[in-house]
Amino acid sequence: MADLLLRLANDRRSAGLIRKLGLPTPVRLARAEGAYDDAPLAGRVTLVGAAPGGLAVDALQKAAAEAGATCVAALAEGQSADTLLFDATACRAPADLAALHGFFAPKLRRLARNARVLVVSADPSELADPVAAATARGIEGFVRALGKEIGRRGATANLARLAPGAESQLAGLVRFCGGPRCTYVSGQVFRLTSAPAPAPAARQLAGKVAVVTGAARGIGAATAQRLSEEGARVVCVDVAAARDALYETAARVGGLPLVLDIAAPDAPAALSAFLREKTRGVDVLVHNAGITRDKTLANMKPDVWDAVIAVNFTAITAIDAELLANGLLHDSGRVVCLSSVSGVAGNFGQTNYATSKAALIGYVAAQAPRLAARGITINAVAPGFIETPMTARIPLMMREAGRRLNALSQGGQPRDVAELVTFFALPASAGVSGNTVRACGLALIGA
Repeated sequence: MADLLLRLANDRRSAGLIRKLGLPTPVRLARAEGAYDDAPLAGRVTLVGAAPGGLAVDALQKAAAEAGATCVAALAEGQSADTLLFDATACRAPADLAALHGFFAPKLRRLARNARVLVVSADPSELADPVAAATARGIEGFVRALGKEIGRRGATANLARLAPGAESQLAGLVRFCGGPRCTYVSGQVFRLTSAPAPAPAARQLAGKVAVVTGAARGIGAATAQRLSEEGARVVCVDVAAARDALYETAARVGGLPLVLDIAAPDAPAALSAFLREKTRGVDVLVHNAGITRDKTLANMKPDVWDAVIAVNFTAITAIDAELLANGLLHDSGRVVCLSSVSGVAGNFGQTNYATSKAALIGYVAAQAPRLAARGITINAVAPGFIETPMTARIPLMMREAGRRLNALSQGGQPRDVAELVTFFALPASAGVSGNTVRACGLALIGA
């Protein structure tokens, strides 16, 4: 369903009235089309700064330059900043935090629409000194608050927590967080660890096989499209009731359709057999399929509870166990689970759904170290309000609240979620594992 307020706020004939009425004035968000190219930040005016003694400033400079950014030491008269990159890894005491104010405050009035901010800090868990750890943790609060201040421009702000020796991992993250592909990802934390990873390039998934469950429509279809754009051959999985849409998606992305109820007892074995015969395994596994069966807990029947847990949680763990046991999930593979902001904060009438989605957050955190020896990463994406046929059926006032209660004052698109999934799926993201990152436009209440 079209967002009427977004259209009116960006129409010269009605924008003034919208402002006079005190309504939110969302801007049109910049989005990328197609696959990554060799210079995804081309034409973006970029400033790179650092607190004294920063460890990552050279890596940030190099990543921005190699991505095609126009790096400048200072803004010229009338020039706006498209991307701000700041190295705060040397902030270890309260006084050091003044460097954040010193770099950002003078530039914010000259921030372009759809600008991007990426701050890099030390990982608090790696710091033995309590004051140093607390200082690094404080930077997360700064980034979240800044994201809420600049969201009205369609701008985003994110944080990278850097483990020792992980500077090379910034190259892929700068390409994602420094440009239009992170349009609905803001106020989020990416934890980067040291890992061998190829340099970012175009069509990094060429020759690789991806599996996307729930691929017939919405986020699943958008994800299948994005992965195919990066060169992957996509196995599109969905239930029999969605057969027609599934086959249309598979044909559109040049993939293979597989009709399968992932919650069926024989589903893991059936998927395993299909992959063994058709593709000889999988490199990228996206657990997108999920269901809702909303009732308050007092009115929820046991079978309704069981159905949601079975599809949203049990099926995922069973499929992973099957593919790992049979060696069908290749070394250096990628697993991405679709969680939800409901799994982060809970939601009225969704005890079953919130339980299942919170379980996935715990699952990726627990699995990440176990899969690391094989170079496999596992992460979760937690979407907020995304414009899909399902959210179009939500009553008007609830739908409007879902759209407006984030820093960008609008709902996201399925492709916005697919961009984050694709970032996690790329070979250049080898040092990113065990993360849960929200694609929610930065909720105004909470994180």
